Amino acid sequence: MSVAVDAMGGDRGPDVLVKGAIDAARDHGVEITLVGIEDVLRETLKRQGGGDLPISIYPASQVVDMKESPADSLRKKKDSSIRVAFELVRQGKAKAILSAGNSGATLATAMVALGRINGVRPAIATLMPTLKKPVTMIDVGANVDCKPVHLLQFGIMGSVFSGELLDNSRPRVGLLSIGEEDTKGNQLVKKAYDFLADSDLNFVGNVEGGEIFKGNVDVIVCDGFVGNICLKLSEGLAKAILTMLKSEIGESLMADMGHPLKSAFQRFYKIIDYTEYGGAPLLGINGIAIICHGLSGSKAVKNAIQLAHELAKVELADKLKNSLAKRQDLFKVVQ
Repeated sequence: MSVAVDAMGGDRGPDVLVKGAIDAARDHGVEITLVGIEDVLRETLKRQGGGDLPISIYPASQVVDMKESPADSLRKKKDSSIRVAFELVRQGKAKAILSAGNSGATLATAMVALGRINGVRPAIATLMPTLKKPVTMIDVGANVDCKPVHLLQFGIMGSVFSGELLDNSRPRVGLLSIGEEDTKGNQLVKKAYDFLADSDLNFVGNVEGGEIFKGNVDVIVCDGFVGNICLKLSEGLAKAILTMLKSEIGESLMADMGHPLKSAFQRFYKIIDYTEYGGAPLLGINGIAIICHGLSGSKAVKNAIQLAHELAKVELADKLKNSLAKRQDLFKVVQ
């Protein structure tokens, strides 16, 4: 059972995706199926020296453009690399899928090919670096308009994901808001607060934006509109801080201070570098799907493949299904 990689997606083309696949197969022994234009992938794999690794190629004759609408991709490109990769998972020929391509098309195809778990609203989870350990933020882009029950579902799925990936049997769940008091926030947040507080989750209350990176909670729940802004703001701020530090300290001073300062910079960059986490899982579908940044390099792809492999190995989709099924009656009450 391999990890299916949409090898035609992303802004940087097959070279980067194939390189990441080669590194994942070589370093972690993960079996991989590259999906896309066969001649292109075969030549790229050969050129990069991956012919002796557990990497196979599955043909797909079409490619979804990064700016193409999800509806058009589903209607007009039934043999796209995204669609074919999801079909391999649906048919049981692959255990997970990874795509750095059109995220809207990836979301839409996931819903059509694999379907939703127990009718829940799928959401994208991501790991954010903190002063203590990574925290799971959910949702970061799949749903810009949510109901309170959806935030409850996100809390449940984020708790299961955090528990499995970060080995935490009782993750602390917080709700992103403009104040710690339960009276703070818009109507969505106030109602979701009540639902989360009444659930059996380890809900610790509201979390303000300035508290995200302290690491005092394990899961932060929000709608996809707010979450996506938080994610991109954090990525942009981290890069800006690194650039400003280098500019202010200066290359000459770094050279004078030598290895200790350079090592400190390297450790700092590793903490804030999104490529260390690889990609973000789409939770709430009947299968494992990892969505990567369109500009992902080979390091991010490699780590995303390893993440997909790990989540499939612990049978995350089944555990999400079981956890959500236990709370179906609760969802009906809070609708």
